[in-house]
Order: sequence, then C-alpha cells, then structure tokens
Amino acid sequence: MADPYANITEAESETLAILVNALETRAADPRQAEMRDTYLSWIDFPGEARVLEAGCGTGPVARALAVRPETGEVVGLDPSPFFLAKAAELAAGTPKLQFLEGDARAMPFADGEFDVVVFHTCLCHVPRPEEALQEAFRVLRSGGRMAVFDGDYATATVATGDHDPLETCARAAMDALVYDRWLMRRLPRMIRDVGFRTERFDSHGYLQPTQPDYLLTLVDRGADILVQWQRIDAGTADAFKAEFRRRVRDGEFYGFIAYASVVAAKPD
Repeated sequence: MADPYANITEAESETLAILVNALETRAADPRQAEMRDTYLSWIDFPGEARVLEAGCGTGPVARALAVRPETGEVVGLDPSPFFLAKAAELAAGTPKLQFLEGDARAMPFADGEFDVVVFHTCLCHVPRPEEALQEAFRVLRSGGRMAVFDGDYATATVATGDHDPLETCARAAMDALVYDRWLMRRLPRMIRDVGFRTERFDSHGYLQPTQPDYLLTLVDRGADILVQWQRIDAGTADAFKAEFRRRVRDGEFYGFIAYASVVAAKPD
C-alpha cells in the first residue's frame, strides 16, 4: 500500500475522509499545536509578510499563520481539490487567507513572491522533495525564510516491551502512510544543496501517554492495513484495537514520535 498523500489526487473519497479526520485530529492536539507555535516563533517574519504554506491539506497551519499579527497574507497550496474544499470550509471568515490548487514541485507563482514558505508535515509525503525545496527557494524573496517541520517517523513507537504486537500496527501505518520516514535526517544537506543557509535545526518530542487521539488513528489504520496486506484477519485487527483501548483505559499506553524543524534563509 503506497502513501496516499504522495498520490493524493488519485485517492478514493473514503480514504480522503479518513485523512481529513486524521489531519484535523492531529492539529487539535495541544502538544502538536505547541510544537507548531514553537518553530513558527523562530521565523523572522517581516511586517505584513506574504506567507505560503505548501502542502496545506485541510489548512490548520495556514489558519494559524493567518491570525499571526506579522502576516499580511497567507496562501495555502495543495494538489487535492477535496482537501482544499474542506480547508475553505474550515477557514470561512478568516481574513488574509486564500487556498490554491497546485503542486509544491511546480508552484504557480512568480519568482520572489513570498517572504516566508512553510512545509508542515508535507515533505515526507513528496516524491522528489528536492524539487519542492528548489521551488521554495525560487518563490522566496532574497532574505526570505523557509521552515520545514516533519516527523522523524523512523522513531515512531507504541511498544512497551520486546515483540509488542501493537508495534506491528504502528510500523505498518508508517510503512503505508509515509513516503520517506527518514527525510528529516537528510534534510539539512538537501537544503544546503539548494542554496539555503540553515539557521536552526531542532528536535521536538511528541509523547502521548494519555488521550492519544492521533496515535489512535495510526494504530487503527495500521491494523486495517495489516488486514489489507493479508498479514492478519479482521478478528485479530479488532483484538489489536481493543488492546490499544485497554491500555489507554488502564493507564498503560505509551506512544512517541520525534519531530524535527528546520528554519533556513535565502541569502540576500
């Protein structure tokens, strides 16, 4: 099963509905919001900044950017008409914000149009991400900033010991839902090769031992993916899901993903 985000325009409506729920559930998580606000605070926004979020999905980060006092205009770009329709619905009435259809690897903008470009949990789903980075460099003005925030998804775990069956679900979800789990470990070199100057490269730990709504979506989808791959039957998948909920109920659940952020500048 290939990463559905990597070919999002070909995804079926049922898959898209599941992804919409996952995106908004993750965005509503307090720790996710804290990580987002932390790395955004490290960006040198000029006054009335024109900001692009590439791969905006349903728009939660674009909405957060639009209410920042230093932003003058925010554009959310995504290849999925389904996501963009939901993004426009959720952002109704939000000033300074618009959504456009397009591919981050071939942005429909002129050179130097933006002060800031943000990739939030986007590049790990993009085949040939260096093309998206090159496009970000092109559409930024001299001295502009790019920020990338993504999961170091090779670290994702729900195991509480060796041979934990729930870990199989988490690994299946990562294998099926993330195009490149190792991207953030190679990103500094990729950014340098494009021409950016890295200003910050930071780690952000995402630990969800209680109320694990986002990790619930990952374990459940991982169990369903194992059924699709014919590794387990539906009854076993149901048992995995029940065990997840038992651990949460009994205070025994542990879930962790390391995230990382890069803030880089286009030289003057």
